Amino acid sequence: MKMTTAEIRQAFLDFFASKQHQIVDSSSLVPANDPTLLFTNAGMNQFKDCFLGLEDRGYYRATSSQRCVRAGGKHNDLENVGYTARHHTFFEMLGNFSFGDYFKEDAIQFAWAFLTDVLKLPKEKLWVTVYTEDDEAADIWINKIGVNPDRVSRIGAKDNFWSMGDTGPCGPCTEIFYDHGEHIWGGPPGTPEEDGDRYIEIWNLVFMQYNRHADGKMEPLPKPSVDTGMGLERIAAILQGVHSNYEIDIFEHLIKDIAKLLEVDDLSAKSLRVIADHIRSCGFLIADGVMPSNEGRGYVLRRIIRRAIRHGNQLGAKEVFFWRVYQSLIDQMSDAYPELKTQQVMVEKVLRLEEEQFLKTLDRGLTILNDALAELKGDVIPGELVFKLYDTYGFPVDLTNDVARERGFTLDEAGFETEMAAQRKRAQDASNFGKDYNAAEVSSENASEFTGYELEKDSSEIIEIIHNGQAVQSIDADQKALIILKNTPFYAESGGQIGDTGYFISEGNVFEVQDTIKIGKAFAHQGVTLKGLSVGDTVEAKIDSTRRQSIKLNHSATHLLHAALRQVLGEHVNQKGSLVLSDKLRFDFSHFEAVTADELKRVEDIVNQQIRENHSLTTRLMAIDEAKKAGAMALFGEKYDDEVRVVSMGEFSIELCGGTHVQRTGDIGLFKITSEAGIAAGVRRIEAITGQAACEYVSQLQNTFAQLSATLKTDSNSVLEKLTQMLEKNKKLEKDLQKLQDKLSSQAGSDLLSSATEVSGVKLLASEISGVAPKALRTTLDQLKQKIGSGVIVLGLKGDNKVNLIAGVTDDLTAKVKAGELVAMVAAQVGGKGGGRADMAQAGGSQPDNLGKALESVHSWLATKL
Repeated sequence: MKMTTAEIRQAFLDFFASKQHQIVDSSSLVPANDPTLLFTNAGMNQFKDCFLGLEDRGYYRATSSQRCVRAGGKHNDLENVGYTARHHTFFEMLGNFSFGDYFKEDAIQFAWAFLTDVLKLPKEKLWVTVYTEDDEAADIWINKIGVNPDRVSRIGAKDNFWSMGDTGPCGPCTEIFYDHGEHIWGGPPGTPEEDGDRYIEIWNLVFMQYNRHADGKMEPLPKPSVDTGMGLERIAAILQGVHSNYEIDIFEHLIKDIAKLLEVDDLSAKSLRVIADHIRSCGFLIADGVMPSNEGRGYVLRRIIRRAIRHGNQLGAKEVFFWRVYQSLIDQMSDAYPELKTQQVMVEKVLRLEEEQFLKTLDRGLTILNDALAELKGDVIPGELVFKLYDTYGFPVDLTNDVARERGFTLDEAGFETEMAAQRKRAQDASNFGKDYNAAEVSSENASEFTGYELEKDSSEIIEIIHNGQAVQSIDADQKALIILKNTPFYAESGGQIGDTGYFISEGNVFEVQDTIKIGKAFAHQGVTLKGLSVGDTVEAKIDSTRRQSIKLNHSATHLLHAALRQVLGEHVNQKGSLVLSDKLRFDFSHFEAVTADELKRVEDIVNQQIRENHSLTTRLMAIDEAKKAGAMALFGEKYDDEVRVVSMGEFSIELCGGTHVQRTGDIGLFKITSEAGIAAGVRRIEAITGQAACEYVSQLQNTFAQLSATLKTDSNSVLEKLTQMLEKNKKLEKDLQKLQDKLSSQAGSDLLSSATEVSGVKLLASEISGVAPKALRTTLDQLKQKIGSGVIVLGLKGDNKVNLIAGVTDDLTAKVKAGELVAMVAAQVGGKGGGRADMAQAGGSQPDNLGKALESVHSWLATKL
């Protein structure tokens, strides 16, 4: 049964929807709030908390087609891409999941039915593996599904037992393999020939049924679950009658388009495979908000881009090309993933700029590597060279490894790691890392109810006190502490909004809240008390309302700014970070070039227009899917609950946000951008002010302008014209002055020639000069060289506690006398250093009193050279 990749994906989702599974969209390639993962690498990643019982989504069966990347960290297939039939940096994982609902029998029956009934795969072509000790799964396959026992392999824990970590949920697996036929070498799983390509794993079913303790004890889970994964590319290869994933429809079109772009006739070229694979991972990563950088996810992306560029270079690419391949990816996959199309402008710009930057160093790096390989004794590239290419020329190690493998060399990986370790230590030694010794784990039972949307003060009970990192029952006067309240009007820092400050008042005692942070589900108030406080005390918690109001103005303005930037610059603009303070706001966003003055003005005008329209702000609690359908902007990389808070400002801005805001946009008063700059590759930063701060800023500008008008003695309407005239006049005066200085230098030079002496028949002029600007020394030297004809010249010019030196040697003498050596000799005597070419060199010094003796020494020095 031949099906397109798109048809297979849809058939899978439709099948499991018919089995009461909730179809869930693919999550971002950047795992939400999961620091343990570099990239999403499996379908179960987004359901991790569901399996652990920490999240209830209201459904207990789910299915998805998850985009995945394995190109960094533990799961890294990058170096194999292009050399095998089935390794990819990017792939799609079809999966079905049960969170304490169905278990082994249903999971196995679903898998078998989809493969044999829906996809019509021949049963005799399928092979099954089960965990050695899992008699239950083996019985289901043999006695209920009817698989021939001879086609069921018992496999050990290495391949057929899954665990989330050393402890925690775990359980056996059962895998389904496809037999590609006798014409391909290889044996069934569990045999000595299993590494061949004949039997290919297509589906893995994981049964989470135990909780492993630190002592190794396996305790049955109260609600065992199912996690499955089937590679879309692998099953597509089978259904389309090809052996390699790179021959399926998606890759066939990509490879043809790349070959046409690069004018390559051989469609089997390995480099075409690499580029086709890499445009998928790069395109999806950038669309998901990852930007090339020198660390973390951004560094992995940069490695993939540069590897693709290098393979394009091998195919004869004569100009930047990789960004042009992205259109082909859109053609193939944007129906399933529309974000590829909506992010096209940004993705293409990122790829183009990254390629242009890398091409500047690629040729130089390859030349160094090739020269080193030509002189290398043996077949191992030293770790020091690998590190130099990486550190100095931006060559990822896998790129160097590609070149090495093609030339029959291997890398000294241990030596490279030694160099890397030394670099990391240098970086750590050069940094200062602090530790907050007042921070501590808050009791998991304690959570705070936030009442600050409605209230600026509230009566509440102290439920926990932390002092010096430890939970205590009470604190004494003048002690710093973290205090947790049962309910609080204080906003804890999150989403870019800074935490509230204020006071707790209890029977005459005052606790000054200096910051509010979130620890788990608790709001922790950092501060110091004037008298003692104890757990169980009732306090009146009152925020600094003036400060909160300023924060609200800036936070609401941030939402308007975000919407205005998307309107002016394009929908590729996404928030990359924000900081909402009481005195200003800071907004980071994705954009790959400086925002022009005209664009900034348009953004500012739009925001102020929305302020004048005085939209009322509405907040609603909505289901996350409903909010997204309504057009609510979600922050990149954030993980949201099923129910979210949606903040709307008319029809202009709608975002998911838990922060505090004004009641109407008119409350903001005035919005003024104060700066715009780049802070990282593809990320810009705008700083702005609102309300009274913006009014004071405009007032200061007006005062400055008035003072400028007075200084220029003109009215405000003529300031620019008058200033332009003065600048032009100043330029003319500078030119006239330079001409005068050159004339004086020429005259001084002519006078100096009369003091020239001879050393072994060579004319020498070693003299102090005055009345000449330092910048004119070179002109003076050139004039003297022309007039002296043949000779050696050294000039010294004293300044405020410094010396400027210049030396010149006519061309006929440079074989014997080097100006660089001469000026260095003189400079050393006046507390300086210098050097340069054989015919001209300059230097400086800090000991002008020694200049006379230093110039006198030139005569004897020159005699040694002649």
